[in-house]
This record gives sequence, C-alpha cells and structure tokens, in this order.
Amino acid sequence: MLEFYKTNETGKTEKIDAPMPGCWISAVAPTSEERDFLIHEIGVLPEFVKSSLDEEESAHIDYDDDADQTLVIFDYPNVNDETRRFSIDRNGEQMSVQYSTMPIGIVVLKGYIVTISLHENQNISDMASGHIKGVDTRLKTRFLLTLLLRISQKYLIYLRQIDRISSRMEKKLYKSAQNKELIEMLGLEKSLVYFSTSLKSDESTLSKIMRGRQIKLYEDDEDLLEDVMIEIKQAIEMCSIYSGILSSTMATFANVISNNMNIVMKILAVITLVVELPNIIFGFYGMNVEGLIEPYAWFPLTLAIVACVIAIIIFKKKDMFD
Repeated sequence: MLEFYKTNETGKTEKIDAPMPGCWISAVAPTSEERDFLIHEIGVLPEFVKSSLDEEESAHIDYDDDADQTLVIFDYPNVNDETRRFSIDRNGEQMSVQYSTMPIGIVVLKGYIVTISLHENQNISDMASGHIKGVDTRLKTRFLLTLLLRISQKYLIYLRQIDRISSRMEKKLYKSAQNKELIEMLGLEKSLVYFSTSLKSDESTLSKIMRGRQIKLYEDDEDLLEDVMIEIKQAIEMCSIYSGILSSTMATFANVISNNMNIVMKILAVITLVVELPNIIFGFYGMNVEGLIEPYAWFPLTLAIVACVIAIIIFKKKDMFD
C-alpha cells in the first residue's frame, strides 16, 4: 500500500493523491507493482527496497554516492498478531503476549522521504494521522528524527507494559505456580531479548547519524537527535533491569517448584512407610504357622495401630510431615 503525505504552508500534514517534491511516501507491505513504482518512478535504489522489506535485516545506515540516497534501517517494537496484547481468556482475565521487533527502512533522497515496512505499524499510523507534533515532510532530517523518537518512545511504553505484566504473573505464581504463568513469563523474557538486541543496533545507528556524514544535520535538529539518543539509552537500561529481574524471578520460582516437589515426595514416602507397618504385621499373622503370640484378630489389629501411632510420633518429631 502506497500513501502520499505533504505538509502545507500552515504546517498541517495532509494526504495527497500523487507524489510531489517535499512529500512523504509511505509504503506498507508494497506489492510488486508498488515496488516497481518506487524504483522506476521515485528513483529508490532496488537494494534499498529489498533491505527494507527483509525481516532479518538489522539496524544500520547505508549511503550511495552515485544516487545521492541514504537508507536508515531502524528496528521498532511490535506486538505479535497471533497473540494481541491484553487478550481476554475464558475466565475474563488479561493475558500477556509476546513482543518482537521489526525493521523499517527510511530512504532520504532528493525531493522525497520514503518509509518502507513489511507490516503495518503504529508509528507510521501516528505520523500519518497527525497525532505527533512537529511532523514536516519538507524537512527530511527532522522528519526522520521525529519518527525515530516515536519509535524509541514506543520501546519505553512496551517495556513498562512488560514490567506490569511480569508483576501480575509474579503475584499469581505466589498463589499457585502453574505452567501457564511460567510460559507467559518465558515469553516476556524472550521479548526482552529481542528488545535488547534491537536497541543496541539502533543505538549504533544513531551514533553514526550523530557524526553527520550520511545524514545532514542542522542546528535545530541537534536537540531532537539528543532526545532520541537519551530515550534509546533509557530503553536499553530498562530492558537490562527488567531482563535481570525476570530471569531471577523465574529461577527462584523454578527452585520453589522443585523444593515443593521434594516435600511432596518426602511426605508420600513417610505415609507409605506408616501404611506398610500394618501390612507387615498382618502378613505374619496370615501365615499358616503355629506359635504366634495371641493368635486372635484383636491382637494384630491393636499391634498395628500402636505401631502406626509410634511411627507417626517419631516422624513428627523429625519434622518429616512439614
């Protein structure tokens, strides 16, 4: 899907029908015809389009001297479609989902700025709908930094959501350690790994942008770039903290579950020993032999009860039932 936006003289960004100089071209999951349009009509390099649509592409910046084009690949946080955030289970409770990261390509070329992504994402929607202040398609560097700032803010939002979900799962685990909560926490831990890897690549890309070699930086854009770098660094720190907390929490509850299992097995072993004493006594008196003490039903029954009581007292003193 191709959409075209341009900021008018009043500073309002509006959707237009056809591309014109100074506009923003948004390409979301473009078809083969739309890719050809970007390459042949707009002039975007084919390798830039291919890199932007590669899910495995890591964040980086690339510049082509001959075409005078700059490609910025930046990873943005994403919620997996198959497990949308805050889905409701059959008990009416909110369940967590797994996060991931996806690359988005921003191509800066003469007369246009083009964003290319394989999937729809909230960052592009917010930019197009006018929910973000300071968007100006005529100022390509500022537009790029505004988009990167929005992406970095999304990281912080999702990280806070992960922290709230992990706290909720932890409270549930205190009451009952079940596989469901542990699997959800494992999904959150996996999400933090994705975030951590992508954030480090994004930070490296921002460092290259700050040098001003591939992207021309203006004096008014320096503060905006510093804000983006601050947000990314804060996200990296938060991701590291939450990942450490989540890992230690899961390890602790794994030890608790293992300890509870040992306690259950110990109690079952003690009960088995206590129950086995009557079987031994009744086995002796069930044999067809002579010379047994008091060969009457009441005696082995009484002896079995006394033996069980004594065994229970001994095990109780040794805290075998705790």
